[in-house]
Amino acid sequence: MWSPEHTTVEDTLGRLIARGYRFVHPRDADGEIITVVGVRAHGHVIDVVRLDAEDDVTAMRLPGDEPNILEPRTVLWSRSGTMRAVVDGLLELSDDAHTEHAPSRTAGCWIRGGAGRAKYLMATA
Repeated sequence: MWSPEHTTVEDTLGRLIARGYRFVHPRDADGEIITVVGVRAHGHVIDVVRLDAEDDVTAMRLPGDEPNILEPRTVLWSRSGTMRAVVDGLLELSDDAHTEHAPSRTAGCWIRGGAGRAKYLMATA
């Protein structure tokens, strides 16, 4: 069970995985991991959390039809700060929060690229 007194990176990732997040690990040209990005598409929205360091985390809720989840044009909710504060805020959002702003249902898939890279491809039909 999760304890607020002892939050580790592994505990936090476990909480996100339990909620259905999938992770990608963008890498630089030398293959070194740059960051950890978790994505959860549900209903009419996409939740994204980027963990650069324990004290440098950003989370966003985006419309399901947002074409670029790593550099979105439209953000429905966001928070930046420490891992615990940001992930707690993200997981406290109801699944229905902000869905009135996102008209289409999310659909798409992750396409694996070289050197551990991946890209989310939105479905068009």
